[in-house]
Amino acid sequence: MPETFVSLIVFALVTTMTPGGATTLATASGVRFGLRRSLPLLAGIAAGLASLAAAAGGGLAVLLLAKPALHLALKIAGSAYLLWLAWKIGAGGAPGTGPGGAALPTGFWTGVLLLWLNPKGWATALGAAASFAALTASPLHLALLLAAVLGLSAIASMVLWCVGGLLLVRLLRTDRQWRAVNAALGLLLAASILPIWLE
Repeated sequence: MPETFVSLIVFALVTTMTPGGATTLATASGVRFGLRRSLPLLAGIAAGLASLAAAAGGGLAVLLLAKPALHLALKIAGSAYLLWLAWKIGAGGAPGTGPGGAALPTGFWTGVLLLWLNPKGWATALGAAASFAALTASPLHLALLLAAVLGLSAIASMVLWCVGGLLLVRLLRTDRQWRAVNAALGLLLAASILPIWLE
């Protein structure tokens, strides 16, 4: 049993640290707003993954696997949402520039929605529920365990990616550099959709 729990922790760390939509958004938020102003987004991403893992561990995974149309709808909605976020990031310049002046950081509910509409988040939650169901006989206990481990791992990972963005911002001096970095982050976020459709 302890080996399986350690495996769950390793799984959670690897899946939350690997690049994807949430990590790209956390990095972009760190670049644009810094760590403190990005905390609501980071908390939303962690809460989104925790709630998704709890739902999968509690039995929602069975419904999703039994209804291919629901899975397709999730992929379409998630892809559209990620493309919208990619455009929003990629079209930006330096903070405080553009028609609206200073932009507001992305908030908590955007982070939650990002995970609930992100097939990588679903794959992580479903994979955890399937792989680690033997840790407990109770679906409620499994839901709580997965939520805690994946949620804590996600917040740690998102903080690291955000700090990476904060370090990157120290190199940006001109509007052209800002636009290039924002465009690159937007393209990376858009590219994170490809594995969703290649599975």
